[in-house]
Amino acid sequence: MQRVRMSLPYYRDFGWEPVVLAIGEQWQQGVREIDLLTTIPSDVRVVRTPAISPRWAKLIGLGNTGLRGWPYLLRAGSRLLRQEKFDLVFFSNTQFMTFTLGRLWQRRFGVPYVIDIQDPWRTDYFERAGSRRPPGGWKYNFARLCAWKFEGWSYARAAGFISVSPVYLEDLGVRYPWFLAKPSAVIHFGASIQDLERARKRPSVAPATQREGSERHFLYTGAAGPVMPQAVSVLFAALRAYRAREPERAKRLRFHFVGTSYVESGKGKPSVMPLAADYGVADQVDEVPHRIGFLEALRLQFDADVLLLPGSSDPAYSPSKVYVYYLAGPPILALVFKDSVMESLIKKLSCAYIVVIGEPGEEENAQRAIQRFFEFALSDFPQGSLPVRNDAYFHSNYLANELTKAQCALFDEAVQFDASTR
Repeated sequence: MQRVRMSLPYYRDFGWEPVVLAIGEQWQQGVREIDLLTTIPSDVRVVRTPAISPRWAKLIGLGNTGLRGWPYLLRAGSRLLRQEKFDLVFFSNTQFMTFTLGRLWQRRFGVPYVIDIQDPWRTDYFERAGSRRPPGGWKYNFARLCAWKFEGWSYARAAGFISVSPVYLEDLGVRYPWFLAKPSAVIHFGASIQDLERARKRPSVAPATQREGSERHFLYTGAAGPVMPQAVSVLFAALRAYRAREPERAKRLRFHFVGTSYVESGKGKPSVMPLAADYGVADQVDEVPHRIGFLEALRLQFDADVLLLPGSSDPAYSPSKVYVYYLAGPPILALVFKDSVMESLIKKLSCAYIVVIGEPGEEENAQRAIQRFFEFALSDFPQGSLPVRNDAYFHSNYLANELTKAQCALFDEAVQFDASTR
């Protein structure tokens, strides 16, 4: 949703008139952020469809939004394509089963489609040696079966692909020989200055309003999924060691993890606090385990002393929050895995104090590096302790208008590619 939302003010600048097809609010689940509606231009047409009621769907264990809305999206999209002239269909979401609609519509109406790969649909991550047990039980197995059955079928007729990570495109090129002939581009999510301005107008809230004396507040906003515990464990191990060495200074450090699950208020289960307890540092860690709004998270980021960016053990992981972190402004502590997409991205942006983790036998080096950062934070970041941010590179590559321009260039290429293959 975020890519299209941030791009809607700019599509027309590059020759594309957007019409949005989406499931209506009353059929959605999870956190709603009404304020984000104000970021959508009032003259953009939005067509909303119903879906199977979440209440009824739960009776058969069907919580997936894409599956609940699939028949209604099929009907509404078919009506639009039959009645009006469209040049392209663009799928930009993580409800993978909706991608199957592209091939159905292309076959019936001859309209090319482009798929935005924000996460890999088919992945062997949980089958790799050393990986955690996959979540979800039978639902995970069902999703995996659908991925193996429908990914290739859906992608084979697509006219182009956008991805947040080059690794996702490389994997598809290995899996499907025909993929390499199709237009594709790595286009990150980026950030919107308009979002920044709206968030600044919001009042400060906890934890910014709960400071005592000379505390330094470290903040992470967003889901803390099953691929992040190693990075968080290294952080807490470093904090434990720093407490033993500098107990009085260490008391000034506070760590906040906000919005660590995707569920609404009152339903989330802590995923970070158990780790903090294991390392004996829970008294300096707070967690809000339910999802919060995008603008609310951005407001919290302004008020933090340090923004935490823990990396994933999946080397293809490309964190979209790095761009809003960059705009928010506070120093960033990045815990990255060697040779990961995240490491490469942050080095290009020169926006964070980098600690490389995941190297066998190098845990102590990573912990010492984190403790040095603690000293910098407690000393108000003396000159030379942080890298000089690459503002020119960021503004030319990661702001919403520039990324929309890149999308539209791929759309143009996809339409020409589709026409040439018919």
